[in-house]
Amino acid sequence: MRMLHLVVGLAIVCAGMAPSAQPPGAAASGGSLVITGATVVDGTGAPPLANGVIVIRNGRIATVGPASSVRIPDGVERLDLRGKTVLPGFVNAHGHANETRGLQSGPQFNTRENVERQLELYAQYGVTSVFSLGGDGAPGLVLRDEPARGRARLFVSGAIVSGKTPEAAAAEVDVLAAPKVDWVKVRVDGHLGAGSMPLPAAKAAIARAHTHKLPLAAHLYYLADAHQLLRDGVDLIAHSVRDADVDTEFIRLARARDVCVVPTLMREVSTYVYESEPAFFADPFFLRHADTAAVEQLKTPARQQAFRTPAAQANKIALERASRNVKLLKDAGVRIAMGTDSGPAGRFQGYFEHLELELMVKAGLTPMQTIVAATGDSARCMKKAGQIGTIQPGAWADLVVYGASPLDDIRNTRTLEQVFVAGAPLPAIAPRR
Repeated sequence: MRMLHLVVGLAIVCAGMAPSAQPPGAAASGGSLVITGATVVDGTGAPPLANGVIVIRNGRIATVGPASSVRIPDGVERLDLRGKTVLPGFVNAHGHANETRGLQSGPQFNTRENVERQLELYAQYGVTSVFSLGGDGAPGLVLRDEPARGRARLFVSGAIVSGKTPEAAAAEVDVLAAPKVDWVKVRVDGHLGAGSMPLPAAKAAIARAHTHKLPLAAHLYYLADAHQLLRDGVDLIAHSVRDADVDTEFIRLARARDVCVVPTLMREVSTYVYESEPAFFADPFFLRHADTAAVEQLKTPARQQAFRTPAAQANKIALERASRNVKLLKDAGVRIAMGTDSGPAGRFQGYFEHLELELMVKAGLTPMQTIVAATGDSARCMKKAGQIGTIQPGAWADLVVYGASPLDDIRNTRTLEQVFVAGAPLPAIAPRR
């Protein structure tokens, strides 16, 4: 009942709000800029382009190519990035930007100021687009439709559909369709107990979402549920299967409609990593913008004890299964999109995405495969191919500049030096204290 009230409330608050005809961030930057000298990794999986030239006009990529063949317009500002590597900004296919502040969560934190703060934080770590899969309210819808200036772009799914009957689930989707959310989200996960919806209700939600021309993402855990959801037309698997290795049937069903999988490996890590002090608490890159008050709270013995539970220990095994599945799926030709489920308390936005990339490489993906999963493939999986996630003509000029190449070592994403959103450099945000 509470979820239904949230869904209805969202529709009332946002009544009459027209969705933007362009991706969020439209016209966020005027003028032109030419980037020269850098090695360009364009997010498509193509070989890196040495001594590349990127021409940016009105916030979008106008031209990209080798210095020997790109004509640079006269009188345009140039930025020489010799010795640097330029990638598209990361696209987080499963994050959250809404009702968490520090280690506290609740609807009172779902304000414009707090959502904007979270989007700024994502961008500071080089995550320039976030698909917030659940919990979004009116502030998120407003920010989605505004130009992205100094922050990550936001795409929203509104309240998670939770109706237990086909009729109730379909009705909730109808409400979400009014403000035209970007995605619909359901949970089918027996681990959640009352938080899980029955498969017939999920099937009805999928059908109704498609009636409204909206894609639907499913939170799940079990392989058997994944089979049924794929048969029923789900558009995105928003977590890895964690009870078993994926099988040929899962692979066949996913490949048949190019349904992507978002492993969210860091979601599992977050359930147990604070049982002791994690190594990343000493990482200078993490500490640039970390919420130091939250970090200090997580160091306390009482907090650490709270993570020493049987469920947390079971998630260590679930992570092993999920990691195996990343490699199995990639090798079988199933598209992988990077996502972290960051946003809830203890899942540090922006930084967790870098740890996710490391876990994907540890699972057996190459750095290039991992980068594509975090850029071009993530955009494609989230129905935004050609708009974000690649350095190609027509795409938004959302770029990140590294001092060392992540293709050599994925941990080189920590050499982040500069972020551009719609061709505009990100303003410096003071480190958190």
